[in-house]
Amino acid sequence: MPDPARLSHTAALILKALKEGLAYGFDIMEVTGLPSGTVYPALRRMEAMELIEGSWESEQKALREDRPARRYYKISRAGNQALAEAEKKYPLIAQFARPKVAKA
Repeated sequence: MPDPARLSHTAALILKALKEGLAYGFDIMEVTGLPSGTVYPALRRMEAMELIEGSWESEQKALREDRPARRYYKISRAGNQALAEAEKKYPLIAQFARPKVAKA
């Protein structure tokens, strides 16, 4: 698990957003106010660090809705632990708004 002192502001915001449930990149951008050039690289890094887990929705669902398939993310056990430790160490993180994200 990463050191909470090294958990970036971006990672903390994303983890906080994912505490509410599954979300895809655009959901996370809307909730956090972060731009795509920040969110998508952070999601890749956080998935590699095993703070989050990603999975693609079915192509059939995307085709029915006439759009590209979405990659949904959820917070992992390690991500929950990292966020909890960061919230203890930095109380302001705990005060971030609890956003609502779309459910898969």
